[in-house]
Amino acid sequence: MASDDKQIIYVDNNATTRIAPEVRDAMLPYFDEKYGNPSSMYTFGGKIAHDIKNAKEQTANLLGATPNEIVFTSCGTESDNAAIRGVAESYPDKKHIITTKVEHPAVLNVAKYLERRGYEVTYLDVDSKGNLDPDELLKSIRKDTVLASIMWANNETGNIHPVESLGRIIKEHDIVYHVDAVQAAGKVPINLKDSPIDLLSISGHKIHAPKGVGALYIKRGTRIRPFLIGGHQEHGRRGGTENVPYIVGIGKACELAANNIENENTVVRKMRDYLEKRILDDVPGASLNGNAENRLPNTTNISFEFVEGEAILLMLDREGICASSGSACTSGSLEPSHVLRAMGVPFTRAHGSTRFSLSRYNTMEEMDRIVEVLKPAIIKLREMSPSS
Repeated sequence: MASDDKQIIYVDNNATTRIAPEVRDAMLPYFDEKYGNPSSMYTFGGKIAHDIKNAKEQTANLLGATPNEIVFTSCGTESDNAAIRGVAESYPDKKHIITTKVEHPAVLNVAKYLERRGYEVTYLDVDSKGNLDPDELLKSIRKDTVLASIMWANNETGNIHPVESLGRIIKEHDIVYHVDAVQAAGKVPINLKDSPIDLLSISGHKIHAPKGVGALYIKRGTRIRPFLIGGHQEHGRRGGTENVPYIVGIGKACELAANNIENENTVVRKMRDYLEKRILDDVPGASLNGNAENRLPNTTNISFEFVEGEAILLMLDREGICASSGSACTSGSLEPSHVLRAMGVPFTRAHGSTRFSLSRYNTMEEMDRIVEVLKPAIIKLREMSPSS
């Protein structure tokens, strides 16, 4: 493990992000003097309700939505579950769902859950670069299709899917359309006004808010049953007393994210491209996974043939570098990720894939340090590998 005296270089921001100082400062009063229940009739609680309203406005502004279309949740997983199961329960006579083979488990496992309860699910393929085929989507639509759920951007490769154009195909057939935008929010512009998207999920801890808070956009008029049944909160769309400090936190994070999208697509992208080029040029047997031209500005997924991803991460960790592997070996399986398998990446490459996902808190000096550590590590591991 990394020693305490080593400077941590964190490049796993698609997994989670540090809390922005501005977010932390915005949250702190709600753990102390601003502790009132927003549902209370007295002024002390009413002021808290106003702050929740402000957080809705901040979140809606990031998404190009209206505040009353925002429902706060506990995380992106809850947002995905609430959207998919809430729509499925609203149309009991329709038993077909469309999604993709490269979705996050928060979507894929809900689809499998519904399959065990009598639903049929079509899982759309991707090509070798992770791209979806609109024709396959069109062919998969049936009269009993209730919902299509397609992620905006892939968490492993960063691939951006054409969710707007795919949505137009979906809406031509009067199907409810959900988009998991957990990775896309704050990294690409989103404008849900006049969009075909009916439901959209985001997560606070991917945009420098704390873990434990997310949001679900529900377009006005969308038919959906509440996931949590309780009181009148969120206009009956999600029961339970609001998690005020965290709601304030995600609101502030959305405000910062909206102001930083240009930075993400210039400064952060430049760092990502610099790191990627240096790795591909300097490290033998390195190759890029995904669509180089159409992906998130902060993400690169690189395979190192004949090397185990877990071994790469361990050697990086010894030098204080935090990245992630495209292999599931860290969870006890030697199988590569479902995303890379769906893309048809050969096992010898997929098993040694590593994802670097940057944020505005990274520096060019850190990129140089990563390559400085990575190059000899890969050479050493490849020499030790019986497959090379």
